[in-house]
Amino acid sequence: MIKYLKLHDDKCVGCLNCTATCSLTYAKENNPAKSRIQVNGLGGGKFHLIACDQECRKCVAECPTQAITVTAQGVVMINKKLCVGCLACVAVCPIEAMRFFPGESTPFKCVACGACVKTCPKEALEIAQKEDSPASRFPFEAAAAVAKEAAK
Repeated sequence: MIKYLKLHDDKCVGCLNCTATCSLTYAKENNPAKSRIQVNGLGGGKFHLIACDQECRKCVAECPTQAITVTAQGVVMINKKLCVGCLACVAVCPIEAMRFFPGESTPFKCVACGACVKTCPKEALEIAQKEDSPASRFPFEAAAAVAKEAAK
Protein backbone atom coordinates (compact mmCIF):
# COMPACT_ATOMS: atom_id res chain seq x y z
CA MET A 1 0.00 0.00 0.00
CA ILE A 2 1.04 3.57 -0.70
CA LYS A 3 0.19 6.37 1.73
CA TYR A 4 -0.36 9.65 -0.11
CA LEU A 5 -2.02 13.05 -0.04
CA LYS A 6 -5.23 12.74 -2.06
CA LEU A 7 -6.14 16.01 -3.76
CA HIS A 8 -9.66 17.20 -4.60
CA ASP A 9 -9.31 20.15 -6.99
CA ASP A 10 -13.10 20.51 -7.20
CA LYS A 11 -13.29 21.38 -3.48
CA CYS A 12 -10.34 23.80 -3.33
CA VAL A 13 -11.24 27.48 -2.83
CA GLY A 14 -7.66 28.78 -2.98
CA CYS A 15 -7.45 29.87 0.67
CA LEU A 16 -3.78 28.71 0.83
CA ASN A 17 -4.14 27.37 4.37
CA CYS A 18 -2.41 24.21 3.14
CA THR A 19 0.65 26.03 1.76
CA ALA A 20 0.93 28.17 4.90
CA THR A 21 0.69 25.14 7.18
CA CYS A 22 3.21 23.19 5.15
CA SER A 23 5.78 25.94 4.86
CA LEU A 24 5.43 26.81 8.56
CA THR A 25 5.81 23.14 9.48
CA TYR A 26 8.88 22.42 7.36
CA ALA A 27 10.52 25.78 6.57
CA LYS A 28 9.45 27.59 9.76
CA GLU A 29 8.11 30.51 7.71
CA ASN A 30 4.91 31.31 5.82
CA ASN A 31 6.26 31.14 2.29
CA PRO A 32 4.19 29.30 -0.36
CA ALA A 33 7.36 28.78 -2.43
CA LYS A 34 8.68 26.54 0.36
CA SER A 35 5.48 24.50 0.65
CA ARG A 36 5.47 20.85 -0.34
CA ILE A 37 1.96 21.32 -1.79
CA GLN A 38 1.21 23.82 -4.53
CA VAL A 39 -2.05 25.60 -5.31
CA ASN A 40 -2.28 26.87 -8.87
CA GLY A 41 -5.07 29.26 -9.81
CA LEU A 42 -6.77 28.36 -13.08
CA GLY A 43 -9.06 31.38 -13.20
CA GLY A 44 -12.79 31.47 -12.66
CA GLY A 45 -12.44 30.43 -9.03
CA LYS A 46 -10.91 27.06 -9.98
CA PHE A 47 -7.66 25.70 -8.59
CA HIS A 48 -5.27 22.83 -9.27
CA LEU A 49 -3.41 21.18 -6.39
CA ILE A 50 -0.02 19.53 -6.84
CA ALA A 51 1.69 17.17 -4.39
CA CYS A 52 3.70 13.98 -4.82
CA ASP A 53 1.49 10.98 -5.59
CA GLN A 54 4.20 8.71 -4.09
CA GLU A 55 3.69 6.29 -6.98
CA CYS A 56 5.73 7.53 -9.94
CA ARG A 57 9.10 7.16 -8.20
CA LYS A 58 11.17 8.35 -11.16
CA CYS A 59 13.17 10.40 -8.65
CA VAL A 60 14.15 7.23 -6.80
CA ALA A 61 15.65 5.69 -9.92
CA GLU A 62 17.30 8.98 -10.98
CA CYS A 63 19.08 9.78 -7.71
CA PRO A 64 22.81 9.06 -8.15
CA THR A 65 23.50 8.80 -4.41
CA GLN A 66 20.45 6.71 -3.47
CA ALA A 67 19.35 9.52 -1.15
CA ILE A 68 15.75 9.00 -2.22
CA THR A 69 14.08 5.88 -0.88
CA VAL A 70 10.59 4.53 -0.22
CA THR A 71 9.37 3.80 3.32
CA ALA A 72 7.39 0.73 4.34
CA GLN A 73 4.27 2.93 4.01
CA GLY A 74 5.14 3.68 0.38
CA VAL A 75 6.20 7.29 1.00
CA VAL A 76 9.11 8.63 -1.05
CA MET A 77 11.62 10.26 1.30
CA ILE A 78 14.85 12.24 0.81
CA ASN A 79 17.80 11.59 3.10
CA LYS A 80 19.37 15.05 3.36
CA LYS A 81 22.64 13.57 4.58
CA LEU A 82 23.07 11.56 1.38
CA CYS A 83 21.72 14.19 -1.02
CA VAL A 84 24.37 16.10 -2.96
CA GLY A 85 21.92 18.67 -4.36
CA CYS A 86 22.36 17.68 -8.01
CA LEU A 87 18.60 18.24 -8.60
CA ALA A 88 18.28 15.29 -10.97
CA CYS A 89 15.12 14.36 -9.06
CA VAL A 90 13.63 17.81 -9.66
CA ALA A 91 14.39 17.58 -13.37
CA VAL A 92 12.78 14.16 -13.78
CA CYS A 93 9.56 14.82 -11.81
CA PRO A 94 6.73 14.83 -14.37
CA ILE A 95 4.30 16.86 -12.24
CA GLU A 96 6.81 19.23 -10.61
CA ALA A 97 6.03 17.85 -7.15
CA MET A 98 9.74 17.53 -6.35
CA ARG A 99 10.70 21.09 -5.51
CA PHE A 100 13.78 23.18 -4.84
CA PHE A 101 14.12 26.63 -3.30
CA PRO A 102 17.19 28.76 -4.13
CA GLY A 103 19.53 28.95 -1.18
CA GLU A 104 18.49 25.55 0.17
CA SER A 105 20.92 22.64 -0.05
CA THR A 106 18.44 19.89 -0.90
CA PRO A 107 15.17 19.48 -2.78
CA PHE A 108 11.89 18.73 -0.99
CA LYS A 109 8.51 17.11 -1.60
CA CYS A 110 5.29 16.13 0.12
CA VAL A 111 5.69 13.27 2.59
CA ALA A 112 1.98 12.78 3.25
CA CYS A 113 2.28 13.98 6.85
CA GLY A 114 -1.29 15.28 6.92
CA ALA A 115 -0.63 18.65 8.58
CA CYS A 116 -2.30 20.47 5.67
CA VAL A 117 -5.36 18.22 5.83
CA LYS A 118 -6.21 19.51 9.29
CA THR A 119 -6.24 23.15 8.15
CA CYS A 120 -8.23 22.78 4.92
CA PRO A 121 -11.70 24.26 5.50
CA LYS A 122 -13.24 22.55 2.45
CA GLU A 123 -11.82 19.02 2.81
CA ALA A 124 -9.94 19.34 -0.46
CA LEU A 125 -7.12 17.22 0.99
CA GLU A 126 -7.05 13.82 2.67
CA ILE A 127 -4.51 11.20 3.62
CA ALA A 128 -5.38 8.06 1.69
CA GLN A 129 -3.90 4.73 0.66
CA LYS A 130 -3.76 3.01 -2.69
CA GLU A 131 -2.40 -0.24 -4.00
CA ASP A 132 1.23 -0.30 -5.06
CA SER A 133 1.19 -0.93 -8.81
CA PRO A 134 3.82 -2.88 -10.77
CA ALA A 135 4.57 0.35 -12.68
CA SER A 136 5.60 2.13 -9.48
CA ARG A 137 8.06 -0.64 -8.67
CA PHE A 138 9.78 -0.28 -12.07
CA PRO A 139 12.42 2.21 -10.90
CA PHE A 140 13.59 -0.26 -8.27
CA GLU A 141 13.84 -3.07 -10.81
CA ALA A 142 15.70 -0.80 -13.23
CA ALA A 143 18.05 0.44 -10.50
CA ALA A 144 18.69 -3.14 -9.35
CA ALA A 145 19.51 -4.20 -12.91
CA VAL A 146 21.94 -1.30 -13.34
CA ALA A 147 23.63 -2.09 -10.00
CA LYS A 148 23.86 -5.78 -10.91
CA GLU A 149 25.42 -4.93 -14.26
CA ALA A 150 27.89 -2.51 -12.66
CA ALA A 151 28.97 -5.17 -10.18
CA LYS A 152 30.10 -7.50 -12.99
